[in-house]
Amino acid sequence: MNEMTKLTAKDFATDQEVRWCPGCGDYAVLKAVQRTLPEIGVRPENTVFVSGIGCSSRFPYYMETYGFHTIHGRAPTFATGIKLANPDLSVWIITGDGDALSIGGNHTMHVLRRNLDTQILLFNNEIYGLTKGQYSPTSRVGTRSPSTPFGSVDRPASPCAFALGSGARFIARGIDVHKNLPDVLKAAHAHKGAAFVEIYQNCIVYNDDVFAPFTAKENAGNQLWLKAGEPMLFQGGTRGIALDRAALALKVVDVVDGDWQSAGVLVHDPRNRSVAHMLVEMPFGAFPTALGVIYEDPAPTFESAVVEQNAAAAKGKTPDLQALVSKGQSWEVTKEPHVI
Repeated sequence: MNEMTKLTAKDFATDQEVRWCPGCGDYAVLKAVQRTLPEIGVRPENTVFVSGIGCSSRFPYYMETYGFHTIHGRAPTFATGIKLANPDLSVWIITGDGDALSIGGNHTMHVLRRNLDTQILLFNNEIYGLTKGQYSPTSRVGTRSPSTPFGSVDRPASPCAFALGSGARFIARGIDVHKNLPDVLKAAHAHKGAAFVEIYQNCIVYNDDVFAPFTAKENAGNQLWLKAGEPMLFQGGTRGIALDRAALALKVVDVVDGDWQSAGVLVHDPRNRSVAHMLVEMPFGAFPTALGVIYEDPAPTFESAVVEQNAAAAKGKTPDLQALVSKGQSWEVTKEPHVI
């Protein structure tokens, strides 16, 4: 394989047996990623997938690239080391709602605020699937599980709100089986910096159809797919999202005869962080679910700053390992015996 070889999805698939439960949404995400990489010009030999622990974390085994299956919640740490060692690599972090937001919450926060140039795909199924269905940080109030037999009383974490609060410069959402997921992945890869993508992923065994109110075909009208410079419309363009200026909150408005301007429908500006916060926290039922690229406002990346700093520190200096080792206190050991 050389740089001129035209790649296909098959070039990114390994010979390993894919071992997820039949019907798991992870299969769809895997296929979407394998289809997307050749389209964006990524090369297997320059690509690394890093995962922690969980169902989604088997992902690196199924990608014909470099991969690291690491420890619980620590994928961002490994990814940071990889990117600093070779900034030219395309680094992808695969994680789940438990892996990233529970034991790994601290690590997720720091990789986002540092703005490491990596794509972070968080598979959110609102449950711990690998360990047999316990409730997770994103499980809804009332979720019954082996660890919450009477129903969870925890208020769930919002992955995208967490990412925004951590200083992320790119926030997006997708659905495991949706045709638009590759477009979301392409946008994440094109972004220079930490790109956080929450993927609604169905766990067919322990939390089946939890997202059906907006992911099922008959409920597709409850999806608000955002595009920069376009009005925030859903339900076939008959409804939209407007700003209630008195309450400084979003509201749903009806759109008559396609006249969204008169209805006050907002035009999506991915750089508007305040509106992005409102979009990711819209309560479902009264509002649709915001999908696509919700927020994007690029900033200098962590690894570029480190490379620049190292270059400045080394300017005009000659590498001398012996001088470095001998710096400070040092002793010379001789063969002469020391007599007391």
